[in-house]
Amino acid sequence: MNPILLDRFRLWAPTVLRLYTGAVFVIFHGGPKIAGLLSGSSPFADGVAAMGFPAPLLFAWLAALAEFGGGLLLLLGLFTRPAALAIAATMAVAVLGAHSDDPFAVKEKALTFLVIALSLALSGPGALALSDRFRRRPADDGR
Repeated sequence: MNPILLDRFRLWAPTVLRLYTGAVFVIFHGGPKIAGLLSGSSPFADGVAAMGFPAPLLFAWLAALAEFGGGLLLLLGLFTRPAALAIAATMAVAVLGAHSDDPFAVKEKALTFLVIALSLALSGPGALALSDRFRRRPADDGR
């Protein structure tokens, strides 16, 4: 395949990762955690307490908001780098805390999302990002 032709699509790689990761965190991670916390009965908050965090309910809320809000920002392509770093932080806690004693097959999902989030923090939003509407630089600058 012609590398020059493929170079035209280099901004789409982070876009695909950003949209997928954002949707997954809004729908399957942050959203359910917030719903559980609002209901008053949250296995997630119990898990945060079991890891020994001080003020476990506060940290549970911070993690849930980082996942939901970070996922929403990724979907929109706004503040992609800080949103990705917030998600990376929650995934680092999942890998090193909640799943520290688990076999790799169990912690693999959190580790994969950690790597994706770090990649997005390094690459930026890619194409189709609302942040492009506020940029003064050309969209094809490698962000």
